[in-house]
Amino acid sequence: MTFEEKHNKGYQLLHEKDLDHALDTARDLQKMNPDAAEGYTLEGEVMQKLHQWSSSIRSFDDALERDPENARLYNLRGYSHLNSDDPEKAKEDFDRAILLENLPGAHRNLVLYMLMTGDGQGAMGYLLDRIRSQPRDVENWILMGDLMSKGGHEEKATSYYEQALKMDPDNEYVKDLLGR
Repeated sequence: MTFEEKHNKGYQLLHEKDLDHALDTARDLQKMNPDAAEGYTLEGEVMQKLHQWSSSIRSFDDALERDPENARLYNLRGYSHLNSDDPEKAKEDFDRAILLENLPGAHRNLVLYMLMTGDGQGAMGYLLDRIRSQPRDVENWILMGDLMSKGGHEEKATSYYEQALKMDPDNEYVKDLLGR
């Protein structure tokens, strides 16, 4: 099996929630090419699924040593920092991911950071700005709907979810929320 085939197999196992085999595959990738970030990235993502935040951070650190300009890696590591109660390091990583690639996932995680640090108003303002500047990004509409719903504003939440569903009619999460 080539490195790329093994890499793809590792992510297939991760998505199937076969975490033991995905982790084995990550370590095989590290042995096959110790200078490549992919094996360490997969290992970090497995550790995230296991909620082993410190281990995932170490894996993403190793991946970033090999690929220091990878926005996705900063976003992933930031998410682990956020879950290990280190929100300021998380914010640094999200900001870096946005600076490198304007990564939509990093913007969403930055909103999560704001919420987790008690800045709900800032999160809403940021999301509204994102919706204005990136009106085709479905995830912004969904996240705003989630915020409205949690705040008890069901009609507003429904309008955001309906807009998201217009943009992505196959989105199962939104269809479930709207009872469709």
